[in-house]
Amino acid sequence: MAHSSPEPLRALLADYDRLVEIGIGHRTDLAGALADAGVSVLATDVESRPVPAGVRFVVDDVTRPARAHYADAEALYARRLPPELQRPVRELARSVDADCYFTTLGSDPAVVPAEPLTIREGTVYVCRRG
Repeated sequence: MAHSSPEPLRALLADYDRLVEIGIGHRTDLAGALADAGVSVLATDVESRPVPAGVRFVVDDVTRPARAHYADAEALYARRLPPELQRPVRELARSVDADCYFTTLGSDPAVVPAEPLTIREGTVYVCRRG
């Protein structure tokens, strides 16, 4: 989804009030679009990254997360999430009682229990609270 429009995924996430994008990297279009729509967005990455106006940012490693950053989130999401980070992201979402959405890179599988949801650009995996 690196070069595609953030629109289909944005539509899935726009009903939330507080979101965290994990591993924002250089793909800031979705976080910016959500913030422009009035959603509170916190972005994280393992190194400092520039983010659009309206998006907050913290350096954090999802394998050793500072849970306080995620405590108020209603959902966590990640784009192009590699298999080795899916479990930590899902566990973090469960620990703060948040939904979890992620896409994978190319043909990478989902390695955690998740419901696949087809959107225009591919598949989004959904892990509901609980």
